[in-house]
Amino acid sequence: MLIKENENLRGRVQQLEISLQQRAEQLSQLESKSEQREWRRGEELRQREDRVRELELELNKERGKEPVVKYVTQTVEVESPATVRQLTKARQRNEVLSERLSSQNERCKQLEEQIRKSDEYSCNLQHKIAAYEREIGKLREELLKEIGHLEERKEEAVKAAASCSAEHFQNLQDQFFTLQKRLTALPPTLRSMKTDYASLRSQVRNFSEFYGAAINEAKKQISAAISEMSEANKDLLEKYRKEVALRRKLHEQLVELKGNIRVLCRVKPVLKEDQHEEGQSVVVTTDPNNESSLTVMNKGKNRSFELDKVFQPHATQEEVFQEIEPLVTSCIDGYHVCIFAYGQTGSGKTYTMEGSVENPGINQRALKHLFSEIEERKDMWSYTVTVSSVEIYNEVLRDLLSKDGEKLDIKINPDGTGQLHVPGLRVIEVRSFQHIKKILATARRNRITFGTQMNQHSSRSHALLCITVQGTDLASGSKTTGKMNLVDLAGSERVWKSGAEGERLKEAQNINRSLLALGDVIQALRGRHTHIPFRNSRLTYLLQDSLGKGSKTVMVVQVSALERNLGETLCSLKFAQRVCKVELGPAARKIESGGGLCD
Repeated sequence: MLIKENENLRGRVQQLEISLQQRAEQLSQLESKSEQREWRRGEELRQREDRVRELELELNKERGKEPVVKYVTQTVEVESPATVRQLTKARQRNEVLSERLSSQNERCKQLEEQIRKSDEYSCNLQHKIAAYEREIGKLREELLKEIGHLEERKEEAVKAAASCSAEHFQNLQDQFFTLQKRLTALPPTLRSMKTDYASLRSQVRNFSEFYGAAINEAKKQISAAISEMSEANKDLLEKYRKEVALRRKLHEQLVELKGNIRVLCRVKPVLKEDQHEEGQSVVVTTDPNNESSLTVMNKGKNRSFELDKVFQPHATQEEVFQEIEPLVTSCIDGYHVCIFAYGQTGSGKTYTMEGSVENPGINQRALKHLFSEIEERKDMWSYTVTVSSVEIYNEVLRDLLSKDGEKLDIKINPDGTGQLHVPGLRVIEVRSFQHIKKILATARRNRITFGTQMNQHSSRSHALLCITVQGTDLASGSKTTGKMNLVDLAGSERVWKSGAEGERLKEAQNINRSLLALGDVIQALRGRHTHIPFRNSRLTYLLQDSLGKGSKTVMVVQVSALERNLGETLCSLKFAQRVCKVELGPAARKIESGGGLCD
């Protein structure tokens, strides 16, 4: 450390000497420049003084010349024009010389001013040189003092290091003697430890063999017990699954016999855009082992709802349609079928019924299955399929397949059957699934949708797609007439929450009024009242055939799992439970044999 510090000091002294030498060189350069400037200015001053003297001599010569004029009494007579011109030229030259003399005087003043400034600058340079010399002297004194101080510190550090080294050497010597004494006492202890280690090693070897045998025996016993338990659990699980399947099958048969409206529940999955908003916690949970129940968390308490089928949030469109597929076959066999989606706005009703281009919903899948069944039966049956589509907007019935959206009305069919029909409704016969896809696209374009605070593409009307299938048995000649209504209800909404105003407010009021009328009809059917208020709304009046006796009806209730929609979810599930208890009676098949129409 002392050597390094000494080297650092030497390096610093060298740097200071180099800096001092550089400043001396700068000072000499400044002195030479100053001398050159003074010499140049003296030369310029001498040249200008010579020029001024020459100009003064020339001016005096011009003044000494006599003008060629004659003095006459009171007048001046010019002898000739040449003399006049010479006089004029002399005057002009005199004026020019006067101007040049004045400019030379000004130039002399400027040169004197510059000489004065040069003198001041030279004085400043001399002062600066003196200041530099004083500063260099001070730096030399400081350098000498610092070198002396560092030399003193160096001597002190050397003395301190020498004293510390002596003490450290003494300590090391003492430790060495202590270790030497301990090493002489270690061999007897080491021999006794080796003897103890050999005996312990033999004991451990015997114990490990005994321990391994015991562990192997215990493993065999535990594996045997686990295999027995797993076999028993497999049997119990298989029995439980069979019991659940049997219970579900018997329940469906009971529902079929009673004619109950089957209620399916689909929980909308939590989307990415919903995760960044307030109230996004999930309050609706489903049980994977129980397909007929779901639980809602409300004010810290769980409330369970029992329905016919509860789909998991990740259920696909195909899984939902598999529950409804038998109803499509029933329509071909001559039954009246109704499938409608119910729930708050934005809960996914239109997605379930219509779907998207890549993932179609119930409507397209049902029609595709219908034509597939017709194709399989073409050797035994001949079928005619007709389609119509209407919407109920602000309690006005509109044809979705007409260009101008003609307003329609509901009447009693004059054929005496008591069935309802809509005069002027456009009914199109279809022969293939591709044809009906174009019709569905037309109806989708004509349906009225607007954006609200709860849904960017909210359906503002109830849409009903009606498919009529008339079949003829090629062998017996008997005829069947089946009818399938696919209904996408407009979403129930709370006006303060959806932010509806103006025309949207009127739409919301009419939607809620028609859904309230549907609730009154369900309540009357559940209580088996003699009078069912179908005519209280265009919606219930149009669904009278589907909600009446002898029909097969399925309601898909759509609910949101988010906490912010808890109120609407509870209302939808309570309504679904009431619908579950409605009995429409056994389904009736519409078939016409040679003797006439019979059920």
